[in-house]
Amino acid sequence: MTPINEQRDVERPLSPLERWYWICDQISPLNVLAHARVYGTLPEEVLAQALDALQRRHPLLRTAIAADPAGRNPRFVSAGSRPIPLRTVTAATDPADDVAGPEPWEQEVNDYELNTSVDWRKGPLTRATVITRAGTVPDAGDVHDLVLTVPHCIADGTTVLTLLQQWLELAAEIDGGGLTPGCPAVAPQRILPAPEKLLPAGHRGLAGLRKVVAQQFADQGTARRRKPRRVEPTRRVPFEDRRTRLLARSLDPEQLADLVAACRREQTTVQGALAAAMVTAVAQDAGDRPGPMTVGSPITFRDALVPRVTEREVGTYVATVPSIVDYRPGGALWPMARTISRDLVRRRQRGEHLTAVASLGPVAPKSVAKSGRFLRFMEEKGPITLCVSNVGRYDFPHTVGQWRVSHAKFIAGLSVNAYYCAAINTSHGQLAWNFTHVEGAVPAERAERLTAGALDAVLAALK
Repeated sequence: MTPINEQRDVERPLSPLERWYWICDQISPLNVLAHARVYGTLPEEVLAQALDALQRRHPLLRTAIAADPAGRNPRFVSAGSRPIPLRTVTAATDPADDVAGPEPWEQEVNDYELNTSVDWRKGPLTRATVITRAGTVPDAGDVHDLVLTVPHCIADGTTVLTLLQQWLELAAEIDGGGLTPGCPAVAPQRILPAPEKLLPAGHRGLAGLRKVVAQQFADQGTARRRKPRRVEPTRRVPFEDRRTRLLARSLDPEQLADLVAACRREQTTVQGALAAAMVTAVAQDAGDRPGPMTVGSPITFRDALVPRVTEREVGTYVATVPSIVDYRPGGALWPMARTISRDLVRRRQRGEHLTAVASLGPVAPKSVAKSGRFLRFMEEKGPITLCVSNVGRYDFPHTVGQWRVSHAKFIAGLSVNAYYCAAINTSHGQLAWNFTHVEGAVPAERAERLTAGALDAVLAALK
């Protein structure tokens, strides 16, 4: 294994996993976002200084990406002294207003953050936005929606949530005088090798290649035998024209408590229940026919790496595995939920999520110009067009410094990887359930129908 070092900046090639996400982002933007709502007086200069401190802490936030003239051999390189850009927006409406349509922060996410790539050529590989509205409670300050955007090649849901939390924590230290702006020592994180370099020995080298080949044969055999259905697009949208749209939904504390209790009673997991609900909505929308369907679940592999990567470190450390579940019209949600949950336990125990990471080495394209065949295969034969990404409980603090905080959540862009997905986390007493869809492939009306169907399926199972 490449030794971990403490050099100032990251200077290494992108791994196959990172390179694949980088290629996707060049075809159609592939970002991961975090959001939180902050109440009180929040000076812009304090937020900017905290971003500088965050950048000093995390080496990957000081990088850009360089490639050769043919777009091959991408490498992380220093972004020099360029700071993380901070964009400020003043919203005209109050979040408590009963206004139809998305809130201002959702509009910003849909109009810009999800569908504008971070400038990887210049770097740094992060940007921040603050949407501010005047508060309605006297002496309580304004309401600020903070959004942090990071390309998927260096971030997963856990990464963006922890970066947003650390940004606020550093801002609180600066605001309280405990951290001097520009201080060079901000608990710098270690520099890690590429994710694949940290895989257990059994998933690298010749042993890893054997696992990849065996897994591919097994998956192909299952697909031929069961012929599971996928989410199919309403119309084909060219890869380069695909744009992600967000439908932000949630379960309130009472609904969340009922869901957790029901999952315990039914011997399943929240992931299994929500995935089964989305399968139900998709199947009903497609004609309510019985039969097997495929749903993807990203699984974190931070805890399987050598050494283990902590939740506060930056990187992309999830791999998606497919589960096949039999849908029966009018059937109960819970048998499907148990099937998905148990399947994910088995796949994790067998290390299939690690094999999925290792498999990109021999098959992932080397550049955008060489990606056409792989993209067409994934479009026509790929098992995952429906995906449910759940990081579980993320204990985002309710107060940071003088500020009250709520509504922490993450949002996943789709690019060329799927048609309809959900990003889920439990924070601040509620379950954030953020649905995303590819505009046109899943038109707005259909996406609204699928989303309502998934929510209805869960709530009906709790009665």
